[in-house]
Amino acid sequence: MNNLILQEGKPVALCSDHAGWATKQAVMAYLDEQGIEYKDFGTYNEDSCDYPDFAHPCALAVESGECYPGIAVCGSGEGINITLNKHQGIRSALCWIPEIARLARMHNNANVLAMPGRFVSNEEAIEMVKTFLGTPFEGGRHQNRIDKIPVK
Repeated sequence: MNNLILQEGKPVALCSDHAGWATKQAVMAYLDEQGIEYKDFGTYNEDSCDYPDFAHPCALAVESGECYPGIAVCGSGEGINITLNKHQGIRSALCWIPEIARLARMHNNANVLAMPGRFVSNEEAIEMVKTFLGTPFEGGRHQNRIDKIPVK
């Protein structure tokens, strides 16, 4: 795999709620196999919990440059994605197929991959992670659009 968006010395930020925990475990196993470092911001089991408790620390780590990029999972992907995108420096993309993950990187320079743990298999999640991590940002006209996103 060509890890074009990984930054040397920076781990990938991971987070999930209880509904995304199993998918996150599969992602962690894949990253371990690839020798890709990560920092897990929780949750750490399948006990019912609130996704913002884990999404905010994950987002702050990506925003600050401590980690890059991020991967987040909740049941539908929606709640964790909404929470992540409250942070000005985050462009989290809710993806359910690899093509959406590819376009989120190419056109939106997404820095967090959000996935719906209850609606994708572990194999589909891994394919999205591979695609997300291996796809560079195109820049150009897309950068002009991204520059207009932050609320000033």
